[in-house]
Amino acid sequence: MSDREFTFDALKRILLEGAGADEGVDIDGDILDITFENLGYESLALLETAGRIEREYGVSLDDDIFAEHPTPRALVAAINDVLKDAVTA
Repeated sequence: MSDREFTFDALKRILLEGAGADEGVDIDGDILDITFENLGYESLALLETAGRIEREYGVSLDDDIFAEHPTPRALVAAINDVLKDAVTA
């Protein structure tokens, strides 16, 4: 259980630690609404990212979290919802 907030900066850090960044993508740029696929992240990289988020934040994520939330903005909001639900559970 966690009462911490998941931020875009945390997502960027976890993505870089787990999968790096595609050479053609400036991850520090305006990428909030670009799909992970268009950012160059494939399923294995996203699985690694989900695992790191789960371990670091002490939550369990649905297997389809990235399919349902395909952009950084949508994922950050979804993770914060999971964190909020974990605190109130």
